[in-house]
Amino acid sequence: MSYCSVFATRETRSAWSFRRSALSAFPFQASPVNCFLASAQVLKKAGLTLKDIDVFEFHEAFAGQVLSNLEALNSQSWCQEWVKQDRIGEMPMELTNTRGGSLSVGHPFGATGCRLVTWASDRLKAEDKEYAVLAACAAGGQGVAMLLERHPDW
Repeated sequence: MSYCSVFATRETRSAWSFRRSALSAFPFQASPVNCFLASAQVLKKAGLTLKDIDVFEFHEAFAGQVLSNLEALNSQSWCQEWVKQDRIGEMPMELTNTRGGSLSVGHPFGATGCRLVTWASDRLKAEDKEYAVLAACAAGGQGVAMLLERHPDW
């Protein structure tokens, strides 16, 4: 596994390091469920399931987008058609956006990804957890998701 760090200085490395990330992005294909597609792809690449994930941070552009993505993750037909696997499952809402999401705290256009990574990293440390999945939709129906694995020394 490769080790990555947001900051290059020795003093901050342990606070922002993560061991593994997987990143998937999809174009307009199935907008507005591209967050679902990207999340499913990230989990598949990492060989993980929803049960392995401790922290979820999903960007909510609007409520309908979130609801459609949650349904798609739990749909056998959608998962077979779009990610060629059995249904992903029901995302545990008690682990999702526990500090609020974009609808409640706002989303600074162009900085939402930074907020998602920062909040997920902070939650991994504060809650003493290992894995986080982040997902966001973007202009034109794009979807992107990322898996963070907490560094063992952090």
